[in-house]
Amino acid sequence: MANFIIIGLCILAGILFRKSKSLPKDAHKGINAWIIYIALPAVSFKYLPHITWTKDLFFPVLAPICVWLFGWLFITLYGRILNISKATSGGLKLTSSLSNTSFVGFPLIMAYFSEKELAIAIICDQVTFMLLSTIGVIVAIRSSQDQKLSPKLVLKKVVAFPPLIGCFLALTLPRFIDISSLDPLFEKLAATVGPLALFSIGLQLKFGGWFNELKHISFALLYKLILAPSVILVVALVLGMNGIITKITIFEMAMPTLLTAGVVADQYNLNPRLSNLVVGIGILLSFITTGIWWLVLTYSGLV
Repeated sequence: MANFIIIGLCILAGILFRKSKSLPKDAHKGINAWIIYIALPAVSFKYLPHITWTKDLFFPVLAPICVWLFGWLFITLYGRILNISKATSGGLKLTSSLSNTSFVGFPLIMAYFSEKELAIAIICDQVTFMLLSTIGVIVAIRSSQDQKLSPKLVLKKVVAFPPLIGCFLALTLPRFIDISSLDPLFEKLAATVGPLALFSIGLQLKFGGWFNELKHISFALLYKLILAPSVILVVALVLGMNGIITKITIFEMAMPTLLTAGVVADQYNLNPRLSNLVVGIGILLSFITTGIWWLVLTYSGLV
């Protein structure tokens, strides 16, 4: 229950601070800088060194990639049919194809399943995070109206993306150096991601004029909350997979938009108002849709 309260409280606090005008207009940019440069690399150091990899964990590695690929295709076709701008299309790709597998996903898994299943969720989370750090950044650069795409620029942006550097170091450093004594530090820094990201979203979230974006929001959330987990369910059935790993993976793919995708959309000016509406409304709706998915996974007998 505490996790649900924190989610609502942080978004509401951001909205109230924005309405009261007690913070500078661009205060969210400073918060986003902390998230990208400090907190997200700490998440990698908190989890990655402690995962024991087995062949059974291939499915939670595959699932986020499938969700991204189908999401990219879904929004690309949607964008061409409606002839939407590159910036809007890029923002929708980021917010439709990447799942909030940690801050929303972790507490919901503990609520609907148990804490021991978090190991599976962590794998989904890190793969999703890697997708954002690589192909997500490339999509953001290509979609930005302010930057031209070149191999040198892409390489520079991807390699210099702090969360990706954090992932790489978290996978390699522990093989040579014992950094376990720093675990409490990484845990405290990583804990700032969720509240600050949600607060940042609240600072930017404006429901005024949401009706004008209803079509875009509806298509983005139709994929993120309904079609994406359905795709992974079909993949599981085709592969003949079942059991708790399969259930947790599908459940994670039913999560709303990755908060950091909204941060990146804002960083590259990819229709940030629409992107953050998708993030905010998606979080609210996910409390209903994830409950439905839990019922499907628990009682349908499909997996």
